Amino acid sequence: MAAPKRGRSGSAQSKPWRPLGFILIAIVALTGGMFASGHTTPRLGIDLAGGTSITLRAVAEPGQESAINKTNMDTAVDIMNRRVNGLGVSEAEVQTQGDKNIIVNIPKGTNSKEARQQVGTTAKLYFRPVLATEVSGGAATATPSPSASSSAPDKATDKATDKATSSSSATPTASATSQGRAVTDGLKADSTPSASASSKASSSASPSASSSASSSTSKLEAQYAALDCTKKSVRATAGKGTKPTDTIVACGQNSQKQWQKYILGPAQVDGTDVKKAQAVFNTQTAAGWTVTMDFTSKGAKKFADVTGKLAQNQSPQNQFAIVLDGDVVSDPYVKQALTGGNAEISGSFNQEEAQSLANMLSYGALPLSFKEDSVTTVTAALGGEQLHAGLIAGAIGLALVVIYLLIFYKGLSVIAIPSLLVSAILTYVLMSLLGPAIGFALNLPAVCGAIVAIGITADSFIVFFERIRDEIREGRSLRPSVERAWPRARRTILVSDFVSFLAAAVLFIVTVGKVQGFAFTLGLTTVLDVVVVFLFTKPLMTLLARRKFFANGHKWSGLDPKALGAKPPLRRTRRPARPAGPVDPKEA
Repeated sequence: MAAPKRGRSGSAQSKPWRPLGFILIAIVALTGGMFASGHTTPRLGIDLAGGTSITLRAVAEPGQESAINKTNMDTAVDIMNRRVNGLGVSEAEVQTQGDKNIIVNIPKGTNSKEARQQVGTTAKLYFRPVLATEVSGGAATATPSPSASSSAPDKATDKATDKATSSSSATPTASATSQGRAVTDGLKADSTPSASASSKASSSASPSASSSASSSTSKLEAQYAALDCTKKSVRATAGKGTKPTDTIVACGQNSQKQWQKYILGPAQVDGTDVKKAQAVFNTQTAAGWTVTMDFTSKGAKKFADVTGKLAQNQSPQNQFAIVLDGDVVSDPYVKQALTGGNAEISGSFNQEEAQSLANMLSYGALPLSFKEDSVTTVTAALGGEQLHAGLIAGAIGLALVVIYLLIFYKGLSVIAIPSLLVSAILTYVLMSLLGPAIGFALNLPAVCGAIVAIGITADSFIVFFERIRDEIREGRSLRPSVERAWPRARRTILVSDFVSFLAAAVLFIVTVGKVQGFAFTLGLTTVLDVVVVFLFTKPLMTLLARRKFFANGHKWSGLDPKALGAKPPLRRTRRPARPAGPVDPKEA
């Protein structure tokens, strides 16, 4: 009988404890990480945990109905999807329905309220110069305002940053009158590079121009004086329904959570000019959390022009307001023209505030306006019922596989059942860890993928066991049979799992929504099948092959040579040696 090959196979045969110890350490480490992170259960998707489904309808301006087209709708879906994901909402689904509708599904308990506020109710983002501002509903008080500086690594940047730092990023955004500037002067200063130039221009203006300007400013003065941003009904209309070229009044909250009212000049930069924005923790200075912005080439020129004008003014006319759907979300000041095509907003941000502002800047320019047509809530009770049904289906499938193994493979089920258990533990732990890590959420199709994976894993065991049986039928004993069967079984298992993983990968790439959950789970469990078979099933089979119960082919071992119809044991034979002496000439 041929002896098994030495080398890798021989090493695996003689030291099966190594891979078993490795996989045991991996399970302990992953389980410890799961408990340490506090996420001991997988995140559930909207169909299992409940959540909110929002239907948004695209609306175009009169005469611009052609703007509602596939390109703009796809762009809106992409922006909404990234905006929701930027808020940390796991498994949020954003997809078109028909020609004018977008469906947004937001799982329960994952910032869904904030996501609903941002995803479609905010249509346009603009950068507007601040002409005047004060705390609404009370006496004017000094309130800290964030600063904007260039983030380009040059000498000018360092100088600008030093200036912002030396002023503690807290230049007061007090009322115009408290700064010695009247509201009307502020309005005139919008078209002048500095406060002094504004006064000169005002004194030299023609009578007719002065009369026209006086009429418009008087109206804005009245609106500004009457504006009480502490009232929700007032905030709902302030700054809404205006054109980018209008000078407007608007509301916003300052860093002390006080309501601030503003007079803002015409928009100088819009949201489409912002290429990228992100929240960054600045470790080099005491700025803490900041928001960095990168502009398009067109936007960089606009931003350089407006900051160059604003830098020549005194507070608050050196500020610009970031206005999202008519609401002021930030009002940083500038010290000099920012010409590098990028900028950094610093101030008393915490991480949540910085991330929220970055999301608004990055995704705040939808190509269309959207109205909320309907909001539907999926109850947790209904989701619980579906989860319960999925778990029952999984338990039934697992029980049928175990019964099959017990009937057809008898004692070999001692290897197969623990292998299934190890695979289940690894799958559960990884799903729990992937929730907070990459936002993976377990939905009903993902549960189906896990159930299908039970069959894939069992199929790998069956391939290995049948190869061993084939070797035994050839008349070999168990230990050589295990080592000779493994290379053939390994090749078949790898090919089979590769095909399954390839199908899962293609399905994940070409599909959207919940089907991706099925594909992801199928791919994950396929990879784990290879890990379990190589590091657990094969070494455990090598160890048990040394036990008499299996080595002697007990009738309940599943490897009984008689039951398998084995040939007589293979024996080595030798040709008889030639007798010594002279060679017969005939034979020669």
